[in-house]
Amino acid sequence: MTRLSNLGTTYREHALAEPAYYRVMFEQAVPGFRPSAEALAVAATAFEASTAAVTACIDSGAFRPGDAQEIAKILWAASHGAVSLEIAGHFPPDTAAHRYETLMTAVAQAFSARPATATADSASPTEEGQTS
Repeated sequence: MTRLSNLGTTYREHALAEPAYYRVMFEQAVPGFRPSAEALAVAATAFEASTAAVTACIDSGAFRPGDAQEIAKILWAASHGAVSLEIAGHFPPDTAAHRYETLMTAVAQAFSARPATATADSASPTEEGQTS
């Protein structure tokens, strides 16, 4: 799980450090630009690290058996959504990291081989007084 968590953290950190690059890669910041088949193939190769980390979670028993690539894509979708909202300014800096971690923990829990347990510090947005 540590390797998978580190990949997510690195994804977020890189996106925040290079928001213009992130926008070009994922948000069609350049009208009409479409990546070439070669660029998409390279991106797919890079995604293999996420799939390998999910496979390791399945093999270790942290995640229940399943399609590692599909699980990795669901985790990426959650990560990407939170990062995109943060870059766009919808998540203030003082809450963004906590929201990211809460989201990723919740999504990973959906694939966990162990039942979820409530924690004292897992406050809902309404408990924090936040709505966005």
